[in-house]
Amino acid sequence: MNLEIREEAITSLDAHAALSIGFDVERVFDVDEREQGLGGLVLVERQLERSYRKDYDSIAGNSPRYWSKRFDVSSWGLLAAYRDGARVGGAVIAFDREGLMVEGRKGLGLLWDLRVTPAQRGIGIGSQLFRAVEEWARARGCWLLEIETQNVNVPACRFYVRQGCSLGVIDRFAYPAFPDEVRLLWYKRLSPP
Repeated sequence: MNLEIREEAITSLDAHAALSIGFDVERVFDVDEREQGLGGLVLVERQLERSYRKDYDSIAGNSPRYWSKRFDVSSWGLLAAYRDGARVGGAVIAFDREGLMVEGRKGLGLLWDLRVTPAQRGIGIGSQLFRAVEEWARARGCWLLEIETQNVNVPACRFYVRQGCSLGVIDRFAYPAFPDEVRLLWYKRLSPP
């Protein structure tokens, strides 16, 4: 595959937003709570009777076009993937900013967004972007990468497992506007702290 990944100015978020992040939800991970949580939480995959389309960019103010208005993105990184000259994917990394999931911790990078155009999914572009994200974060002294997904995005969860990430947080109450969605935080150690 002829794929070029290059860093672009964070001001190119409009071009990044032009790539659809939408996906069809056909399966979900239900949280099986054992002994009120004392016995652990287990994710159990369930096939839905009726699938639906999820597009986080369609939530007011959530598209990459608005991020620079909502956050200080001055230290963030934007990696863009091009195949045969066409933009087919991208990743945004938040770095060294308080008030995000990074909790003000030094050496922690946050993979804020990774997207591949729907027609190009499943052929390795996401994996190459993830490796580029790891390199970008390591070059800035990050020893840990954090990634947020939801239980309704089973393919993303499986993707991050294949990339060597481990599930660190299951937050069943993170999204008041979406009470059926569960926040899942994945982590990948990049080097010793």
